[in-house]
Amino acid sequence: MIEVSVPLSERAYVVQVGSGLLAGAGVAVRAVLPGTRSVAVVTDSTVGPLYAELVSASLRAAGFEPTVITVPAGEPSKSMSVVEDVCRRMIRAGLDRSSALVALGGGVIGDLAGFCAAVFFRGIPYVQMPTTVVSLVDSSVGGKTGVNTPEGKNLLGCFHQPRLVVADVDTLDTLPPREYHEGFAEIIKHAAIRDAAMLPLIGRARDDRSVMAELVARNVAIKAAIVAADEHETTGLRALLNFGHTIGHGIEATAGYGRFLHGEAISLGLIAALRLSETVAGLDPVASETIIALLRRFDLPQRLPGDLATADVMEKMARDKKFQAGAIRFVLLRAPGDAFVSSEVTRDAIEAAIEALR
Repeated sequence: MIEVSVPLSERAYVVQVGSGLLAGAGVAVRAVLPGTRSVAVVTDSTVGPLYAELVSASLRAAGFEPTVITVPAGEPSKSMSVVEDVCRRMIRAGLDRSSALVALGGGVIGDLAGFCAAVFFRGIPYVQMPTTVVSLVDSSVGGKTGVNTPEGKNLLGCFHQPRLVVADVDTLDTLPPREYHEGFAEIIKHAAIRDAAMLPLIGRARDDRSVMAELVARNVAIKAAIVAADEHETTGLRALLNFGHTIGHGIEATAGYGRFLHGEAISLGLIAALRLSETVAGLDPVASETIIALLRRFDLPQRLPGDLATADVMEKMARDKKFQAGAIRFVLLRAPGDAFVSSEVTRDAIEAAIEALR
């Protein structure tokens, strides 16, 4: 097992990365929640049948009383109506402010369950147990929780750091190829903004999953360092993690949640951001092609469907949290591993980058 620290003073926690961790997760959770008895295990209809009983048995062995709450799998569950449903089920099960929550699933469950933990009885502790590539390397770390609205992605939410993240790479073995591949958009993003030397290792992971523990740990270390330096996105550093996400989220919202997996929309956003980096920041087109080739290696989208209008993508982007008082703040690359936030990107340039995806 590899442990990566997220150093946030009194909110510090560790991310445990390794194989076979869910079977012993109860002991790890007991170490960070010594006085807790009742625990809600929030999962979805895909992950629950695979891992909920394994995690529940481990929690019971450690002296917890787990209650499993299952929601439908998929992005539509990231909604305020599902938040209310989960919280009411927790109340009816007898959980209260002395209880805790375990988020067992991918990014949707992590965001949804983390938000439930943040608002239930004005806040209870929770533990992340991610089960997808995206959630292992990105969304389970950093304390961002939230849900979507028809107007945009993640517009309702708050910062609520977990007490522990248990990242068991064995859960990736049950992912279908499409779900496995889509998570690499976030891994490629991390390499692009902070660790260009990781790019060759990423390519190996397409056919050799034995490198995943090392790859996850390196990605978590990047995320942890940025979060520790800018937990609430006040200095601009954490915004670097949004590379490819401004346009990507606009595409995802325009398409309707479910048409693209998150990483698939982000793949298109990354390509657009790379092209903008070439024109605005002088990024070498050869470097862009190296990154795009990795996206292609993981069967991630390269072209925007013709029925998604540029004007609609722009309208969704205008509501994005990455716009401040209507001003565009766009993450660009000077070179692989060298990202920065630019205010020099115009609406016309963004529209042209979206059109170039067709």
